[in-house]
Amino acid sequence: MLDLIIGLIVFGALIGLGFFIGSANERRHFAQLAVDEAKYKHIVLSDQKHLPAGWNAAQPVLVTGSVVVATDYFKTFAASLRNLFGGRIVGLERLVERGRREAIVRMLEQAYQHRANVVWCVRI
Repeated sequence: MLDLIIGLIVFGALIGLGFFIGSANERRHFAQLAVDEAKYKHIVLSDQKHLPAGWNAAQPVLVTGSVVVATDYFKTFAASLRNLFGGRIVGLERLVERGRREAIVRMLEQAYQHRANVVWCVRI
């Protein structure tokens, strides 16, 4: 019985630790993304396949932005519970948002290094 109680305490501590550390990392990452997005806000993003009439691409280059964002113990646990009962998994939605925004920032960073002011045909 004592082993079960200790096991539950350790499990709860790991879930709590995952929640607090994961939340702090997520807040810090969102804050950094806001700073990076503001830095590159002068670069126009478009999902159009072709430049509008009258626009010229002086030196077109391919820019990409790839990212993989890992989940933490708490999000995994919460997602598992939500999966049992159904519904939106808000924690994982934020994870996807972080990944998407980070990928766009990385793409904008490459465009900035090439002195580009427009990125066309953006696909996510």
